[in-house]
Amino acid sequence: MKGLSNITAAILAGGLGTRPQQADRPKVLAEVGGRPFIFYLLDQLAAAGIRDVVMCTGYLGHQVKEVLGESHGPLRLIYSQESSPLGTGGAIRLAIPQFLMEQVLILNGGSFCDANLRALALIHRLRKARATILLVEVSDPGRFGWVEVDAGGAVRAFLEKGGKNGPGWINAGIYLIDRSLLQTIPPGQNVSLETESFPAWVGIGLYGFRSNGRFVDIETPESLALARQFFEQENQS
Repeated sequence: MKGLSNITAAILAGGLGTRPQQADRPKVLAEVGGRPFIFYLLDQLAAAGIRDVVMCTGYLGHQVKEVLGESHGPLRLIYSQESSPLGTGGAIRLAIPQFLMEQVLILNGGSFCDANLRALALIHRLRKARATILLVEVSDPGRFGWVEVDAGGAVRAFLEKGGKNGPGWINAGIYLIDRSLLQTIPPGQNVSLETESFPAWVGIGLYGFRSNGRFVDIETPESLALARQFFEQENQS
């Protein structure tokens, strides 16, 4: 599989900034390494062979469109703007008419993992999965919550944040989900993929894909500072 041109991508870009000085812009526009954070996600998708990306925007979503326009390199950018907060699941459900392919690669706009997206897609198909969550191992998953999988990769359970100590596998904010499964999300409602949809899908084709890719997020001021260090080092290498 040379690329992922047969998959539509979607980026959840409705979150607000993590610091008071960023409250006037969506989180994905936070400056990291001298450029908006969203650029790293788009570059990753373009490198994987994606061609269509649906931007799921919310409050101040017009700023995202003003910065990005209708394209980014080889990517065609399409916008799905929510008029009221719908949560991650509700935002994706609203965007379904924009998804031209049967499989949708969803990225959380507040995190980045330099994972092998083509391998994720290959394993998803080989397992005949309906949804696959990309997982990374971190030394302290307390801020995120754990994801437990069985020997075959099927997700068994989600453990609450702070549920146990020690290293563990967490949701890295990248999902490959069949469009038909996304259509089971109730339309027009505020729904969380992470806390409502995923637990409901355990046992009906939900899998985890373990990656050794490096993971950063910009959800807190502290993690935003670490993300800036990460990308500054990447830009220098």
